[in-house]
Amino acid sequence: MSHLPVIIGMGGVSPAGRTSGHHAFKRLVLSQLSPNKQQASLLSLASLSGLATQTTPDQWLITASGESLNAAVLLERYKQQLLDNTLIRRIHPDWFDVHAQPGRRAITLKPSDNPIRFILRQRQLPERIPVSWQLRDLSATEIEVTITEPQDFTMADPHEALVQAAGMLPTGFNPGAHYRSANHPRALQMAVFGVSDLLGQSGLIWQDLAAKVHPDQIGVFASNSIGQLDQDGWGGLLQNPTIGKRTTSKQMPLGYAQMTADFINAYMLGNIGQSNGSLGACATFLYNLQTATNALRSGRLKIAIVGTSDAPVTPEIIEGFRAMGALADNISLRNLDGVEQLTDAHYRRACRPFANNCGFTIAESAQFIMLVADDLAVATGAQILGSVPEVFANADGFKRSISAPGIGNYLTLAKAAALGRSLLGEKSLQERSYVHAHGTSTPKNRTTESHVINEVAKAMGISHWPVTAIKAYVGHSQGTAGGDQMMSALGTWAEGWLPGITTVDSFADDIYASNLKLNNQHEEIGCEGMDMAFLNAKGFGGNNASTLVLSPQITQNMLAKRYGTKAMQQHQTLLEKTLATSQQHDADFTAGRFNLNYQFGVNVLEGEELKFSANDLEIPGYTQKVTLNLKNPFEDML
Repeated sequence: MSHLPVIIGMGGVSPAGRTSGHHAFKRLVLSQLSPNKQQASLLSLASLSGLATQTTPDQWLITASGESLNAAVLLERYKQQLLDNTLIRRIHPDWFDVHAQPGRRAITLKPSDNPIRFILRQRQLPERIPVSWQLRDLSATEIEVTITEPQDFTMADPHEALVQAAGMLPTGFNPGAHYRSANHPRALQMAVFGVSDLLGQSGLIWQDLAAKVHPDQIGVFASNSIGQLDQDGWGGLLQNPTIGKRTTSKQMPLGYAQMTADFINAYMLGNIGQSNGSLGACATFLYNLQTATNALRSGRLKIAIVGTSDAPVTPEIIEGFRAMGALADNISLRNLDGVEQLTDAHYRRACRPFANNCGFTIAESAQFIMLVADDLAVATGAQILGSVPEVFANADGFKRSISAPGIGNYLTLAKAAALGRSLLGEKSLQERSYVHAHGTSTPKNRTTESHVINEVAKAMGISHWPVTAIKAYVGHSQGTAGGDQMMSALGTWAEGWLPGITTVDSFADDIYASNLKLNNQHEEIGCEGMDMAFLNAKGFGGNNASTLVLSPQITQNMLAKRYGTKAMQQHQTLLEKTLATSQQHDADFTAGRFNLNYQFGVNVLEGEELKFSANDLEIPGYTQKVTLNLKNPFEDML
């Protein structure tokens, strides 16, 4: 019997806002929601961005001015600002100045008729003095340098950024401001916030949940696609020696891509079970999800935290992708829209999946989910947000260019669709499923991915397969792209809306769409309108993955069939407390009370504190023991 991995919690932060409470999803379809839901999500953005904090049930304190306003007045005054400071937009100076993007230029100074003289502080002198330099002490701290021969230098050379659009977290939000984050790279700060949001949203007390299983039955599967490349990670490690700055002791270790999992284990959960950080370019989130679901299905693990956190909105990373011809740069956008000058509205629409487009839009995001084995979901009264039967991953085989698309994605999506058909039948697949496309907004992606999805649709007898593409709103967050898709899929089941690809006026003539349903308007499908969603990753280097996600209702039906009416009634009773706790978390975070679960130096153990026996291992602080009575898996061979 295979265990069903059930999603019981979600958390994170993206350009659309906070994941819990489905607030980020609601930002995507905000215009379609009731006034009360709109207000709740806008207030969530107000606190997240640092604009205001809630002081009483209907009073909000404006951070900058100290003025107290009720919710209605606050939103009347600041609604447009909150909207403008989310999703894809022109890069804000909080990230870097697009009019003065950092850069350096190599120059050679040649003396003319007279030598070149300049003054340096003593401590600024190079360790090895060039032979052409003549030095004269001016004081105890200053020295005059005379150059008589040509000398090479580098100098700061800020320039206008060639790429100026990105999907950034809401302007004003600083994840590191809510815990002791000294010198932590941004992606790790985002991970701490995201997992704290996940734990609170789950409505379960982590210590109580963990106590129900053996400590080695818990796994953390988290990473990102390219490591921490900002100044506090490997970016600073590589830059500092060349620009006269000191390399710190933290830059090397904190730059590793699997450090996301390491932080969660060491500073948030105290996890001593499995730790895994898979890397697979754009498929990284789904790679982590695959490892977790395999462990849960086999029974080896009972609880899994899965996620990724990417923060690639830096000048260097952007320039790297631009040099590949992968990004929507200013020149390409101007040519695409036929304008001389780009406005904020053009940057908003920089990402146009399956339409006439010119490149993807870089983005940052952190997305995490908690999955447990089906029996634990029922026994604990956990929320049933959906389930993940399996994730499929395939490479591309031989190819000319490592960055070019190949055949692997045909395999992954076809197998995921086939599993959905096997589980729920042809009618469900054909009429009650949809695809979250990778949808990067590159010309190559629009033709190749549309062909993949269309061919699978034809093979499965699907005449009009709905396709959505969330990157149109939040951009391409690299390894977290699959997490953004998961956030949107869970939001669709909660709110009943399928986001349209609203950044496009029409779809391109060269895509394959005979059996697809592409929509540039939001579509109301109802909270139970879809039985399953397919998340698709068509990644750089041949990293392809597709996963089948089952709806909350289908998942509950499956649980009821396995465990019976009585068990599900008991689950429903326990669920009431879970929901109340989850709602309190939402209220606290919406008010601006961000109590992050960061525990530095807490309950640190040494080997001498463990108690061994021949049959088990007892660890202080952990309710259950680690069993050493391991069965022989090769009994027929020995």
